[in-house]
Amino acid sequence: TAGRNEFSPPGVGDRVTSSTIQEGLDEPLSRQWRRSGHLIRMPLGCHSISGLPVTSGGGPGPAGLIMIALNVSGKGDSLSPWDGVLDLPEQTLIHNRSQQLIDQLGVSADEKSDMVSDVESVITFYCKSRNITFTPDLSWPHLLKPLLGLQLPRSDLYNCFYAIMNKYIPRDCVAKGRPFHLYRLLLQYHEPELCSFLDTKKITPDSYAINWLGSLFSSHCLPDVTQALWDSYLQQADPFLIFFLMLIILVNAKESILTQEGDSKEDIIKMLQSSPSLLESEDIEDLFSLAQYYQSKTPLSLRKMNQNLFGSSLLALKEEDMDLSQALCLPVSVPEILQANQLQQDGVRFFVVDCRPAEQYNAGHLSTAFHLDSDLMLQNPSEFALSVKSLLEAQKQSLESGSIASGEHLCFMGSGREEEDMYMNMVLAHFLQKNKEYVSIAKGGFMALQQHLVDMNIEGLDSSYVHWIVSTSGSHSSLCSADGESLTSPGGDGKGVKSLVNKMTFALKSKSVNVKEKMISFIENTSTPVDRISFNLPWPEKAIPDRHVSSSDRVGKPYRGVKPVFSIADEEEYDTDEIDSSSMSDDDRKEIVNIQTWINKPDVKHHIPCNEVKETGHMFPSHLLITATHMYCLREIASRKGFAYIQSRQALNSVVKITSKKKHPELITFKFGSNNSAGVEISAVERYLIPNAGDATKVIKQQIMKVLDALESS
Repeated sequence: TAGRNEFSPPGVGDRVTSSTIQEGLDEPLSRQWRRSGHLIRMPLGCHSISGLPVTSGGGPGPAGLIMIALNVSGKGDSLSPWDGVLDLPEQTLIHNRSQQLIDQLGVSADEKSDMVSDVESVITFYCKSRNITFTPDLSWPHLLKPLLGLQLPRSDLYNCFYAIMNKYIPRDCVAKGRPFHLYRLLLQYHEPELCSFLDTKKITPDSYAINWLGSLFSSHCLPDVTQALWDSYLQQADPFLIFFLMLIILVNAKESILTQEGDSKEDIIKMLQSSPSLLESEDIEDLFSLAQYYQSKTPLSLRKMNQNLFGSSLLALKEEDMDLSQALCLPVSVPEILQANQLQQDGVRFFVVDCRPAEQYNAGHLSTAFHLDSDLMLQNPSEFALSVKSLLEAQKQSLESGSIASGEHLCFMGSGREEEDMYMNMVLAHFLQKNKEYVSIAKGGFMALQQHLVDMNIEGLDSSYVHWIVSTSGSHSSLCSADGESLTSPGGDGKGVKSLVNKMTFALKSKSVNVKEKMISFIENTSTPVDRISFNLPWPEKAIPDRHVSSSDRVGKPYRGVKPVFSIADEEEYDTDEIDSSSMSDDDRKEIVNIQTWINKPDVKHHIPCNEVKETGHMFPSHLLITATHMYCLREIASRKGFAYIQSRQALNSVVKITSKKKHPELITFKFGSNNSAGVEISAVERYLIPNAGDATKVIKQQIMKVLDALESS
């Protein structure tokens, strides 16, 4: 396609040596690469499988090398227990797929019959032994194509195929599977602009990369390219490297992708799917160089938290494993945050941003953390903007000074309590919307940090951990472990644990504070505790699609036994029945309208400009329009000034409750529901940030009362 970046090897004069890489460290390799229009060359040395050089003197050939790399050399015949009967219900499908694979190889008619038989046998036995139902969309049969070129006996062909499936193809490699959520987080970490573009287009990684991952690129690359790629990949013996190879494929196509704003979702997916087919053998060395560079700029937690994606372990994903589809950004473990800045001069270093309320920060915080009060985002936006500017300036100065607190990678730390961290999520969303790269979140928050330091102390490690947490208020009482117990031991003389009091003292450590003062003068002065209340406004964990109510819907009867009065009050309880009514909505299917035309409609009684607040913390400029019977939310379309999506239509008589925070009266929550034999069932929850919220809720309440009064009298 015209204008598309291609993987083309640089000419002799373009070769980028290690010295020029060193000189250009200020410019990311990916940018140098895109600027020059091809992959950068970095000498890696020999690329034969498993590091064994291929010599002309009769050393191991390609088949022997791949068997050594896969650790199947000398392994017995796994097919021997099988009777060879090809009798699966989907056998015709398997036979046809086998023929298609061989047809793609372009072999002679004599060889074709035997190869089809080998492939069909391998696929059939694998399906039988693993109890797999064969379907046409499976990508792993492509793995056999590069192996067939090695002319292996059937038993070795199966052993190699099985070893690759077992070690290198991740679990759950299916549509919406965990590997693709992980890949999206990786893309967002390094290329937030590209990730945001694809998210906006509703293009998920599995829609274009499922065959990349399921076939290790053999589905799209030419045989010689696949052979070269596998040589390097199996030599590295690191299954996680595939995620970074996939990342580089996308990074290389970035400029082409971003120019396709006007193209359809299907066309972009088709273009993305075929991207690896542009690879040539000469590009492979550079592809791996860049993949390793990006890997060195990625937190190790990515692989440590996802080790069970690969290998023969029968352990399923543990219940406590994070649902990556719900992760706002890449999670990083507390131990990695602490160790990275101590041990690593190169690689990943974190600039930690503590987003907890001021009184929690005052009571105790990581000595190197910058405080950004997330409450300011709602309470005082201009002060929040100043704080963000200060944060970025602090990060820059700390990097220049080489401070222990310095790091290119922003890691946000909350309390570890979901309902409190809602405001931190809004701050995170703010940075992600600004396309800030290297944004992560401390898994488990400050509670996990406390627990980790206690665990380190119990294991008898030295006092190097003493200075990690400092206090600016001298308050100990608010610091608790994850299970709610105080971290200070009774009497302060605990035996056998080197006295938790000594280790977990949150008194002011002047040395640590001085480091911070030298680092940056912008840090908010928190030496005096700030009286700030933490807020427990929960976000829902699950979502349902928009509930669209048309103006022609018959108005139902009012709730019996439910007061038609709507409290504008402080929410204290954690409501487990909360549902975000619009988080699953599909913009592609929503009606687009002219905002002013709708505001001017004769049946619109009130127009309320606002921001819709999502469970992730994202805010969208919106308009609430109140008619005699309904409340409409119009969400502005950023790319089309004056136009909006109809985000939701809700009948006023379905409003169950309207609530706000005493400290945040402008953040209004509407709950919608219906009456049934079990009581009131909440069907939707919507949240809005409304200036002069008191006036807005008053007119909405009055309109609701009119509807209910009309129903009562009818």
